[in-house]
Amino acid sequence: MSTVPVSASKPKPFVLYTAGTPNGRKVSVFLEELRAVYGEKVDYDVEKIDIARNVQKEPWFIKLNPNGRIPVLVDRAREDFVVFETAAILLYLEQHYDPERKLGFDPVLQPNDYSEMLQWMMWAHGGVGPMQGQANHFNRFAPVDIPYAKKRYILETKRLYGVMEIRLTDRDYLAGPGRGVYSAADINVFPWIGAHRFTGIESLDEWPNLQMWFSRIEAREAVQDGLAIP
Repeated sequence: MSTVPVSASKPKPFVLYTAGTPNGRKVSVFLEELRAVYGEKVDYDVEKIDIARNVQKEPWFIKLNPNGRIPVLVDRAREDFVVFETAAILLYLEQHYDPERKLGFDPVLQPNDYSEMLQWMMWAHGGVGPMQGQANHFNRFAPVDIPYAKKRYILETKRLYGVMEIRLTDRDYLAGPGRGVYSAADINVFPWIGAHRFTGIESLDEWPNLQMWFSRIEAREAVQDGLAIP
């Protein structure tokens, strides 16, 4: 298999190779938020990757992302430039396709706010995703039952939720001045929090600030549109 066919209609600016996972939904939510502001300039084709069949490990996909993971974004408007890793994709889109900085901050004019956004994105990328992902693996998919691993990763996920709870005290969003501004920092971690029941954390009641943050973001129309993809 050399490629995945895309739509025969006029190509849209991007093609997103994705699946219905927290990492995949980060990018579709971000694209839908951009599309709500900028319209067809950030429209995109979606190619669903069947990760249960390991399509992401096939040679054609490895050429796009040597790590063999979704999502991958191909920017047709910039000579089919390929971007992988979710945080990198969000930052790429913010750099090139959000001139009004609706979902981020100007690194020159708002350096502290921009740094805060990066800090929380890197924190989530290195913490919540990997730890909650391991909790999912050992609680749902591991071929043998390892109680220590199940407990360890659930407790670490809960600890990280507690970090967000502290940050969101008297704040609406993770980065930005005052009570914060909705940005890539929030979108980058939101889908993982949305998967808490799948992980085995039945409720967010233990973290009321986090619960309010989650509900605030979940209510956005573009977020709902992004969660429905693929």
